[in-house]
Amino acid sequence: MNITDADTAYFLVDAAAWAPSVHNTQPWWFGTRGSTVTLHADPDRRLNVADPDGREMLISCGAALCTLRLAVRRLGHDPQVQTASDPERPGLIADVSLGPARPCEEDENRMYDQIRRRRTHRGGFRPEGLPAGLLQALRTCALDENATLRVVADPRARIALGALTEVAEQMLRQNPDYCLEMARWAPRPGSRRRDGVHEDAYPRDPARTDPHFAQRDFARGRGWGLTEDERHGAPGLVALLTTRTDERAAWLQAGQALQHVLLRAAENDVSAAFHTQALEIPELRDFIRTHFCDGGHPQTIMRLGIAEGESRSVRRPPEELLRPEP
Repeated sequence: MNITDADTAYFLVDAAAWAPSVHNTQPWWFGTRGSTVTLHADPDRRLNVADPDGREMLISCGAALCTLRLAVRRLGHDPQVQTASDPERPGLIADVSLGPARPCEEDENRMYDQIRRRRTHRGGFRPEGLPAGLLQALRTCALDENATLRVVADPRARIALGALTEVAEQMLRQNPDYCLEMARWAPRPGSRRRDGVHEDAYPRDPARTDPHFAQRDFARGRGWGLTEDERHGAPGLVALLTTRTDERAAWLQAGQALQHVLLRAAENDVSAAFHTQALEIPELRDFIRTHFCDGGHPQTIMRLGIAEGESRSVRRPPEELLRPEP
């Protein structure tokens, strides 16, 4: 099988496009070279204010890489991944080739089936905890990708992280450039855009959890968003995804670990809510690393739990993402 076959390229890119990304920016594009599909970062979709170093962009691309690897497995091949940088292709994330044939295993098929089903949640969760045994499985998923999923079990630490999230959210809202950037990725109601966070993907009146974790203000106080009849204010399980180092390779590892964790969680109807505002402020990120991460580098703060209903998500079609290689 050759990736130059249009149907194969479409299948792989269509799957990878459903990876999670910061503010649903989908900061990637794809090319093909013989039996290789190439994943590239798209700097025009980076959050220049909130993410000037491109850390969150590369975490998003790492999630797309994990999804691309899983799609290759669905086709019955081992993925051969080369992530070395190429001076002639500065935005290159990875070359992924179809390796030797090997049947897709049952657990891989189950994870693949979650790619389009998985959703980011924005709000509180139902009061029940995670299914038995799932937490250890999620930790193993992160370790498989050279990252660590750290559960914040101490109630005082959860309160502190929630407070830091609130402080960061209020600090960020004081920056007009940040607010404009948020507006760029929060389309108006009725928009036909295939990216960004649409009004039916977040609640109009975010539930307050205890401890409280501030939500992004995608509606910017204009009353957009879902109206929910029943409020669920349980915070769920609070966790930090960390890496041993903090450079480009580690950010890609974090993204692959994140998607691996999210897909395994989705098999059990568990969703994630993200609260990375404090990680976008260097001083607060350093504080969180020092006090909550045992020397690891925090890449994502999330809550995990079971949510009511499903939110909508949109993605750009593969024909918009496939470009000729330079």
